[in-house]
Amino acid sequence: MAKPTVSLPQGTRDFGPDIVRKRQYIFTTIRTVFELYGFQPLETPAMENLETLMGKYGEEGDKLIFKILNNGLDKKRATGQGRI
Repeated sequence: MAKPTVSLPQGTRDFGPDIVRKRQYIFTTIRTVFELYGFQPLETPAMENLETLMGKYGEEGDKLIFKILNNGLDKKRATGQGRI
């Protein structure tokens, strides 16, 4: 049985332990300083409705959009030909 080839999705990357520790330190420092000045935490998901993005950045921009689909969507909807 052949081993499956595993790779990262295009446009993403993994951070190793050393980089993760440095990033966590930096983010913790920033968070602590902001909270000292009375700022409250806020998290914004990096997702948007498909119809908001499609067509705004031209054909090349449309190719760069990573689509997350619900189970059971038909191919027409999955390829952007239908309404999602």
